[in-house]
Amino acid sequence: MKARFYNTVRDLHLYLGLFISPFVLVFSISVFFLVHAWLPKISSTNAVTRVDLDIPLPGDLQNLSGRRLIDALKPSLEKANVRGEMTFVRNQVKENKLIIPVMIPGRETTVTINTTNHEATVVSRETGLADALVTLHKFPGQHLSDLRMNWFWMKLWLWMADATVYLVLFISVSGLYLWCVLRAERTIGYVLLAAGSVAFFGMIYGLCR
Repeated sequence: MKARFYNTVRDLHLYLGLFISPFVLVFSISVFFLVHAWLPKISSTNAVTRVDLDIPLPGDLQNLSGRRLIDALKPSLEKANVRGEMTFVRNQVKENKLIIPVMIPGRETTVTINTTNHEATVVSRETGLADALVTLHKFPGQHLSDLRMNWFWMKLWLWMADATVYLVLFISVSGLYLWCVLRAERTIGYVLLAAGSVAFFGMIYGLCR
């Protein structure tokens, strides 16, 4: 029974680790672009602008806000052939304008809709791979949670980011278990565990005192 449990944990540790490795790499590599400003961030400086006509708008536009407004404007973006995550909506009532920034990792699009003649000006700019990685790293957060995750693929990324955290926790715990079982590795394991603990708690002490 013990051998069977060990083999099951070992296999799950290996295969689940392989499954989440691409997601872990995204979160790991994106940290370099988050904390090191000197790293090159290749992006396009040229914006592409186009105009679309007859953009549908909800009839009760002035009474909508939050998620209801985001959902009501999805047909407008579909008609303008714009897809992605709406980050917010700015309703400039006096200017008869709706400004909708839309994001997909690596591209920023701003849709400006004239609410009088239903004309949309769409400005799109490529932001590059580095920005895409940073976006994937930061976007599952709770900032503007009542508006965010309004695009299916970003919502799916949120679920996978959550799953990655849970699986990393499992791999950490199962790794400790596998280390405890392998007697030949215990000495070096104790040394590394002690070194990691000293580094961690020393950092916490320095930050919190």
